[in-house]
Amino acid sequence: MIKKDKNDLTDMEYLVTQENGTEPPFQNEYWNHFEKGIYVDKISGKPLFTSEEKFESDCGWPSFSKALDDDEVIELVDKTHGMIRTEVRSENANSHLGHVFNDGPKESGGLRYCINSAAVQFIPYDKLKDLGYEDLISHFEK
Repeated sequence: MIKKDKNDLTDMEYLVTQENGTEPPFQNEYWNHFEKGIYVDKISGKPLFTSEEKFESDCGWPSFSKALDDDEVIELVDKTHGMIRTEVRSENANSHLGHVFNDGPKESGGLRYCINSAAVQFIPYDKLKDLGYEDLISHFEK
C-alpha cells in the first residue's frame, strides 16, 4: 500500500491536502489521465476512486461520478470564497481532496467529484496486486 508522511509532500501536495488549497486547472497530473487503475489518498494510501468512474468534464481537474467507498470520503459544507460548496475530504487522513458538484453524468447518478491531482496517487491496474490492492481487481471484472 502506498502511503506518504506529511513531511514528504511537495509544496503543492501540502497546500492542497493540509491547507485546503486548489491546484491550477489543466496544469495537474491527472486531469486528462485515463489509464485503467485506482486513485488512492496521497497520505493514507486508502483507495478513493477508480478509472471506471472517471470522466472528461472539461473542468481541468480529475472528475469522477462516484467514490469507490462512500465511507472513505467525508462531505462538508464549504462557505469559503463567497460560495456554498460541498468539500470532499478523505476519512482516514482528513486530507482535502476537492469538491463534489451536481453537474456530473446523469446516467451515473449526476455527481462530479472534482478532485485535485495533488491529493491522490494513481495505481495502475497491473500493479494492484504488487502494491497490496489485489482486493480491487474484481472491481474491473464486471
